[in-house]
Amino acid sequence: MEKIKPLKDFFCAIRNDGRISVTHIGIYAALVQYWSENGYHNPFPAFCHQVMEIAKISHATYRKCINELNEYGYLKYVRSCKRTKASEIYLLMPDS
Repeated sequence: MEKIKPLKDFFCAIRNDGRISVTHIGIYAALVQYWSENGYHNPFPAFCHQVMEIAKISHATYRKCINELNEYGYLKYVRSCKRTKASEIYLLMPDS
C-alpha cells in the first residue's frame, strides 16, 4: 500500500470542490499524519485534541471542519460522546 495514497486521493477529489478551504486541507493532512503515526489502521481512534495539536487549530474550527469533511464524504467521523473514549475516523480510500 502506498502510504501517501489517501492524501493524493483527497487532493484529486477536492480539485473542483469550492467548499473545501485551506483549513479542511490542513485537518485532513493532520489526520493522515496521525493515521501514519498510529499504524495505518482504518478506522483509527483519535481524540480531537490530538489532531488539533498537529493541525494547529482551535476546538471550534476542528469541530466545524471535521463535521463538514464527514458531510461532504471525504471521511467518516463517528464522534464519541464520552470524554474518555476516542472518536473513530475512517479515511475513505476508493479502490484504484
